[in-house]
Amino acid sequence: MTEEPMPDPAVQIAGTQEIAPDLLVIPNDRAQLVPNIGVIGGTRAVLVVETGIGTANAEQVLALASEVAKGRRLYLTTTHFHPEHAFGAQAFAGHATYLVNRAQADDLTAKGPGYLEMFRGFGGPVARRLDGVRVPTPDVVYDGGYDLDLGGRTVRLRPTGRGHTKGDQAVEVPDAGVLFTGDLAETGQFAIFPWFPPYDTDVSGVRWLAVMDRLVATGPRVVVPGHGDPGGPHVLAGVRDYLRELRDETWRRRDSAMGEDEIVAEVRALLIERHPEWAGQEWIEPGVGCLCTEHAA
Repeated sequence: MTEEPMPDPAVQIAGTQEIAPDLLVIPNDRAQLVPNIGVIGGTRAVLVVETGIGTANAEQVLALASEVAKGRRLYLTTTHFHPEHAFGAQAFAGHATYLVNRAQADDLTAKGPGYLEMFRGFGGPVARRLDGVRVPTPDVVYDGGYDLDLGGRTVRLRPTGRGHTKGDQAVEVPDAGVLFTGDLAETGQFAIFPWFPPYDTDVSGVRWLAVMDRLVATGPRVVVPGHGDPGGPHVLAGVRDYLRELRDETWRRRDSAMGEDEIVAEVRALLIERHPEWAGQEWIEPGVGCLCTEHAA
């Protein structure tokens, strides 16, 4: 993460947009540590995707979802275990059924406490948002895929396998052609590689690229990324192409027995030159480090 002080990661409910009938997105407006959040309705139930970081953000999301639901049953899911996506789930306890895939539940248990302390260590508004927050415990944990019937609309929850994390989950709304990717895809920034050896090395550039190939093949109409502006299928293709670019430039230099520090310097300079408008330059170095370990693996 950047060493500069972080602004308050506040979810802005006022910006909520309807991108399909009974399908809302609370956009992150490119705010750091704020995810895009979904509210998906059927005739009998409403599903919320992501909570925002901390209970105050999540309570706003819950209030909006409850207003939209008008008595319909509430569900919550998250795309992966990272704090800005899932660490507000306790606000939904008693109001919604929280369901996630098995690998994500394992991540919450095994890594959640460490990530909670790491994010509290950012200090300032981020730490305040996490005051009193507990690592969430899902109500329902599923194996394989899960088709959630909201009434007249089925939402497909699909674990993707290891990519950005071990427990990534894509959320597809087939009748609307909408796909929520979590941090498997972002727009306007370099892909987020949580490569923190020896503490966390589950991110895999090689497997992430394979996940993106599969998601591209699904051909959604609208892609809601973890962070950044929603868009069309080009969002998925753009991330896939960047991951391929990062892999190829890293491995080309690795093949020449170049040292990792030199690889980082060259690849970082090259990618910033190619994508000068993108945020998140700090994620290039861990991406290179991850792919160096996967070279010829």
